[in-house]
Amino acid sequence: MPARPLILWPDPRLRRSCARVETFDDDLRALAADLTASLDAAMAAGLTAAHVGELRRLVVLRPEPGGPASVYCNPEVVEAAPERAAGREGSVSMPGVADDVERAAWVRVRFQDLDGVGQEERAEGFRAACLQHEIDQLDGVFWIERLSRLRRERILKRFAKLRDAG
Repeated sequence: MPARPLILWPDPRLRRSCARVETFDDDLRALAADLTASLDAAMAAGLTAAHVGELRRLVVLRPEPGGPASVYCNPEVVEAAPERAAGREGSVSMPGVADDVERAAWVRVRFQDLDGVGQEERAEGFRAACLQHEIDQLDGVFWIERLSRLRRERILKRFAKLRDAG
C-alpha cells in the first residue's frame, strides 16, 4: 500500500467523470489502501481515485486527523439540506491555493463498502463538505468550478505563479 503520485491541475483526468465500481475484489482493496496511504502522505481530508489517475468512483475520507479512514464506492448524494454553509476548500491536485465554497449544510449519501454492500450515511459540517467536494470530483467537477468566474480566475493566476516559482 504505497502512496501513489498525485496528478496536478490542469490534467484532463480531473475533469472526467469516473466509472462506477462494478467489481469488489482484492484489486479494489489494494487501490483503497494506496489511496489511504496517499491521503496520509498528502495530509489531506479526502481523496478520490481520480487524484491518482484511476477513473473509478472510489473515495477515501479522513476529515479528523488521526481518525479512522472511511471508504466510499459509488457514492451519491441522495438528500441535501436547503441550508448552505461556506467553508475553505482546496485540492491536493492544486496545492497552495484555497477559497471559500458554499455547499449544503448536511447531506445523506448512499454508497457501497469494499464488499459491495449498500450503505447510507448522514453527514454535516466539515464531513458533509468533504463528501460533496469528493463526489463532485468523481463527476469531473473540479472544486474551482464552484467559485464565481472572478474568484476562479484569481485562484488560477495564484496557482500559476506558485507553479512557476517552483
